[in-house]
Amino acid sequence: MLNLDDFWADAKNELSISIQAISYEVWIDKLEPVCIVDNTLVLLALTINAKRTIDARYLDKIRDVVKNINSSITDVVITTPDKKADYLNKQSVFVEDEGFVTTHPQKVKRQNNFLQKYTFDTFIEGKSNAFALAACKNVAENPGGQYNPLFIYSGVGLGKTHLLHAIGNYLYKNAPETVVLYVSTDTLITEFLSIMHPKSREDASQLREKYNNCDVLMVDDIQSLINKEATQELFFNVFNDLYHRSKQIILTSDRSPKDLTTLEDRLRTRFSWGLTVDIQVPDMETRVAILKNKAAQAKFSLSDEVAEFIAESSKTNIREMEGLLNKIVFFSSLANRVIDTKELAYEALSDFIEDKKDTIDAGDIVNTVCKYFNITTNDIFSKKKTKNIVEPRMIAIYLITELLPMPLSQIGDMFGGRDHTTIIHARDKISEEIMTNPRVKITVADLKNMLMNR
Repeated sequence: MLNLDDFWADAKNELSISIQAISYEVWIDKLEPVCIVDNTLVLLALTINAKRTIDARYLDKIRDVVKNINSSITDVVITTPDKKADYLNKQSVFVEDEGFVTTHPQKVKRQNNFLQKYTFDTFIEGKSNAFALAACKNVAENPGGQYNPLFIYSGVGLGKTHLLHAIGNYLYKNAPETVVLYVSTDTLITEFLSIMHPKSREDASQLREKYNNCDVLMVDDIQSLINKEATQELFFNVFNDLYHRSKQIILTSDRSPKDLTTLEDRLRTRFSWGLTVDIQVPDMETRVAILKNKAAQAKFSLSDEVAEFIAESSKTNIREMEGLLNKIVFFSSLANRVIDTKELAYEALSDFIEDKKDTIDAGDIVNTVCKYFNITTNDIFSKKKTKNIVEPRMIAIYLITELLPMPLSQIGDMFGGRDHTTIIHARDKISEEIMTNPRVKITVADLKNMLMNR
C-alpha cells in the first residue's frame, strides 16, 4: 500500500532542490497530502489564495516530480479545506502491484443526531402550517436550491423544531453524505465567543471548519442574536460564505425578519433573500388531528369529546397540548379508568385548569411584554412614539383589558396619565390587528402562553 505521507515527503525533497528556498517554504512546504482519487494526487492548500498561486506557478512542476517518483499517478490537484471532505468521500484504493483501483469505496453513513420521532410523516398538516411544510420538504429534497435561506417563524410550540428535525432525518435517510449542522442560537453564541477568545489556535480553527464545511446549517431561535454585535459580525461572515457556495441555510425565529428591528440591517436583509414562511396557531380541526395522532402513537384510545376538550383547553401551544394528553394517558393508567368524556378529562386536568393564573396582575403583563420585545418598563410607560415602543405598549394595554377587571382610567394612569379614550383606541387597534395580521395574532398568543405558564 502507498503511504501518502512518505510519498509526499519524497516529492517535497525533490521540489526543494528545484524551487527557490523562500518560495518552497511559503507555498510548497505547507501543502498536505489528502488522498488519491482516480490516479490523481490531491494536495491541500490552507487558503484559496495559496491554491491560486500554486496552480499558476508551481503545479506543473509538482506534477512532473510526482509522476517521476510514481508513474501510476497521472495528475495532481490542489484543493482547499472546504472541498477536502468531497475528495475524501471519492478517494481510491492503491494496490502496490496492480496500480490504482479507481472504483470508489462505499460512503460511510454519518451518525443521525436528529430525533427520529420528528419526521415529515409525523407532522400533522393543516391550514396553519401547510406552506411551511411544503417549503421544508422542498429544501430537504433540494438543499441549496431555490429556497435559500429558508426562514421559519412562529410562536412557541407550534412545530418549528419538528420541521428542522424532519429535514435532518430526511437527509440522513436519503443523502447520508450531506453534512448537516443543527445548533441553537445560544450554542452558536457560546461557540463564537470561544473563537474570539480561543484557548488555542487549533481550537479556533476546528470550530471555524465545523461551520464552514457543513452542507446544511440550521440555526434555531435566531432572534437571540439581538444585542450580540460581535456574534452578529461572525455569523454574517459564516452566512455569506455558505450562501455563496450554495450551502443551505435554515433559520427559525419567533418573529419575521422585518420585525427583528434591533438586528443589523445587513443580516435582516440576507435573512429575506430566500423564502420566509410562518406557522400560525392551528385551528380546532388541526389540533384535534394532532392529538389523535399522538394518542395513536401511544396506543391510547382517545375519544372525540376528550380530544376536543384538550384542544379547547390549550389553543396556542402544541407542546402544552401534548403534555395535557400525556397527563390524561397517565391518569387513565394510574386509576385504571377509561377517560372518554369531558367530565372525566376535566377531573384529570383539574390542577392545570384551575391554575390558569388567576393571580396575574398588570405588572406581570407589562414585564412579560417588555421581556418579549426586549425593551424596558421605562420605555413602555414613556411618551416615546417610535414603532418599536408603540406596538408593545398597545399590546400590553390590550392584554390588561382582556385578562384583568381593571378600570380603563386606572390603566391610563399606569401608562403615564393617558385618558380612557387612548386606552380604548389601543385595545381596539390590537383587537383589529389580531383579526387581520398573522404576526400580531401569533405575538399575542405567544404572550398569553408565557403569562399562563410562568
